Amino acid sequence: MKNSKVLWKKSKKIILNGNSLFSKNPENYAKDWPAYFDRAKGCYIWSTDKKKFIDFSYMGIGTNILGYSNTKIDNHVKKIITKGTMSTLNCVEEVSLSEKLIKMHKWSSMCKFARTGAEASAIAIRIGRIHSKKNKIAICGYHGWHDWYLSVNLNGKKKLDTHLIKNLNINGVDKNLKNSSVAFKHNDLDSFKKIVRQNTDIGVVIMEVERFEEVKIDFLKYIRDYTKKNKITLIFDECTSGFRQTYGGLHLKYKINPDICILGKALGNGYPINAVIGTKQLMNKARSSFISSTFWSDRIGPAAALKTLEIMQKERSWVRLKSLGMFFKRKFRLTLHKHNIKGDVIGNGSLLQFKLNKIDDIDLKKYLASEMLKKNILASNVIYLSTAHSEKLLDKYFYQLDKILFKLSKKI
Repeated sequence: MKNSKVLWKKSKKIILNGNSLFSKNPENYAKDWPAYFDRAKGCYIWSTDKKKFIDFSYMGIGTNILGYSNTKIDNHVKKIITKGTMSTLNCVEEVSLSEKLIKMHKWSSMCKFARTGAEASAIAIRIGRIHSKKNKIAICGYHGWHDWYLSVNLNGKKKLDTHLIKNLNINGVDKNLKNSSVAFKHNDLDSFKKIVRQNTDIGVVIMEVERFEEVKIDFLKYIRDYTKKNKITLIFDECTSGFRQTYGGLHLKYKINPDICILGKALGNGYPINAVIGTKQLMNKARSSFISSTFWSDRIGPAAALKTLEIMQKERSWVRLKSLGMFFKRKFRLTLHKHNIKGDVIGNGSLLQFKLNKIDDIDLKKYLASEMLKKNILASNVIYLSTAHSEKLLDKYFYQLDKILFKLSKKI
């Protein structure tokens, strides 16, 4: 195995931006953050430098909700591989997966599958525009790298800064798309009312139900009522929130249904699969539009998703994740109080973010990453918990965090 630093230096010369995903750029974290992994199992990662780490950070950027290399899922996929993953004909697994997702989300009647969240969002936007017969989009949250999303920053370079990632570079985005997409703030009803008042031609609203901040029911209900009344397509992007607090989309918890829902990340537990589910009325209208891609017909994604859903349902994984999340929040707040540090941990279920009043989020992320790395722990200011984590492992995390916050309390 090549040294991780040497390999990363090489990759920046031959791969655009060094890798394929912004969130896996080691330069976002700590000086010695490992760039490459050899293998991963449960919540452990072995780097190409032959070091073993506990992952208390992103767990594959939210994909591995049942842990890395889940034996039951991997064994099922291996059997599928021996039978063939691609052919001139269709795989039966996508039919079974459609039935399962529709049964899970009783308001929906039809599915379309993709392999990435950005693709799925683009599919949903296309279908939404067909239904509303209007092109303008209102966004709330993070929805990928496509032009329709990044064009929000043509209206002002900081417009997307409150939607997960700051300072997104939009070089190459068609300037003619200016004002084709607008943004409103999560849980800010006045913000939503303002953009719909100023943009009467909005045809699609796409939003994350919630990420770290718990959604206000009145906010979500108002948007649902407004979009329905004004014949605007409402899309819930649940690539990140799905399956973490409920068996399916988080909107099931709040009993507020969209016209279209996007599910991904955890759906395949690390195997690429995304689903766009929608009402019969909307999806039928989309038959008139060309939406197709070769590798959307791959067999591995749906097969992995079916096994993942089977395990989730049997183990009631979302209940376990909620318990771990509550344990984490309680311990984190106690540790802050012990060292008289002002801050908090936000988020519901197993997706959490912590903030300290006197430290910038990025500075906190890099500080925690650097200090935890010394103890072979991958950490950030965000944690995606999985069923592979345990209270015992979390105790190890907090043993180290206690020392780090003690040291930090002397500086702030």
